[in-house]
Amino acid sequence: MRAFLFSLPIAIGFLIDIFLGDPYELPHPVRAIGDLILRLEKFAEKKFPNDLRKGGIILVMLVILITFSVSFSVIFLCYRINIFLGTACESVLCYYLIAPKCLKDESMKVYRALKENDTEKARSAVSMIVGRDTEKLDREGIIRAAVETVAENTSDGVTAPLIYISLGGAVLGAVYKAVNTMDSMIGYKNEKYIDLGRAAAKLDDLLNFIPSRLTALAMILSAFLLRLDGTGAYRIWKRDRRKHDSPNSAQTEAVCAGALCIRLAGDAYYFGKLHKKEYIGDSCRPAEAEDIVRANRLMYLTAVIFVILSIAVRALVMGVIV
Repeated sequence: MRAFLFSLPIAIGFLIDIFLGDPYELPHPVRAIGDLILRLEKFAEKKFPNDLRKGGIILVMLVILITFSVSFSVIFLCYRINIFLGTACESVLCYYLIAPKCLKDESMKVYRALKENDTEKARSAVSMIVGRDTEKLDREGIIRAAVETVAENTSDGVTAPLIYISLGGAVLGAVYKAVNTMDSMIGYKNEKYIDLGRAAAKLDDLLNFIPSRLTALAMILSAFLLRLDGTGAYRIWKRDRRKHDSPNSAQTEAVCAGALCIRLAGDAYYFGKLHKKEYIGDSCRPAEAEDIVRANRLMYLTAVIFVILSIAVRALVMGVIV
């Protein structure tokens, strides 16, 4: 019973997210981590101007140490006071760490703009959720960008945090989220971050290696359950899962492309520079706005599968420890 109580924050956090989504108007620990990264980025550039790789390693270590210390201290103190207060505190942190509703809401802004035939509005909406340049994207390019973001962030923003929460509670989930946030902020292969962001990018690749592959398998199952092209999802995953500079991003993108029978990825502009990329999936038909809705359904069912598995794993882990 006590072990099961420690797994409740996962379910409670997920349910809170379903109903509330990200509280933009309230303080957010991930935004606090982002502010910390910005401050330490300036510190690293100032202290290690001639060895930014070393500065990047120090930055990563400090962000992880501070994130772990703060989250552990708060949760430990709450559990020391009362197990129910601890459960409530950890539930709120779990809620902050997983973001399926935010991912859905932001991508659906693109969908609604497309349904209104407002390409400029859709382009503006998609620019808020992708890292690439969006000025030159046509309607189909906007759709593909939104679908790719949902597919990739199914792992980064939903299932990977759940995996780490199941193994080490919200504290380990917060550490994972800190690394993932560092990668999204400084893990670029451009002139500014090629050295400073190297450690963050490599660590993020390592932490996402197993979660991205487990997520891909769960997405294939979800594709069958949703009566999408599950066979195509598996086939394209087997064929195209390595067609990306990142060892992880193409895992879920390939499944989504196969499930929807569309082609994703391809050349893209970043910071005004063209990056040549292989296509993922087959161009069975042009991408359409409804593919954004289908990608979100695929994401949500995959999330539910992982919530159930994470609760079971967390109860098992705590049963051994307690």
